[in-house]
Amino acid sequence: MNLKEIQNLIKFVAKSGATEVKLEMNDVKITIRTGEGHVKGETTIIQQLPSMAAPQAVAQLPVDAIPVSAETTSGDEDSKYITVKSPIIGTFYRKSSPDQPSFVEVGDMIKEGDVLCIIEAMKLFNEIESEVSGKIVKVLVDDASPVEFDQPLFLVDPS
Repeated sequence: MNLKEIQNLIKFVAKSGATEVKLEMNDVKITIRTGEGHVKGETTIIQQLPSMAAPQAVAQLPVDAIPVSAETTSGDEDSKYITVKSPIIGTFYRKSSPDQPSFVEVGDMIKEGDVLCIIEAMKLFNEIESEVSGKIVKVLVDDASPVEFDQPLFLVDPS
């Protein structure tokens, strides 16, 4: 598991409202705890399990100590667009069923509250609504593709 995956996991846990999440994979254990009364409530504990009988090393990193890289768009012309990102992990669908038209197409005008797509997570179909008004410039994900938390889905021109 790389640093970016750990950062995405921390963001997901923070938004989910869970107080503690434990993840164990091969030789890595990750525990993420969120505190009720703290301003910076998340703490990450990463523990590398020893391959032999060496002492265990535990590192505690507050979330604000982990460097977060800013995502850049692919040029100056894209900088004027707003990126609509996935609020959850799941499967991206552009339409409610295979025989229905897509919720939005490139060139469509949208307003705040319009349904843009559906993301299926654990057999629940979540309608993703627009938080901005504007014109759909680009659809960044293929239909029926898996998406990650905070993955860009659409580019919207707000003008």
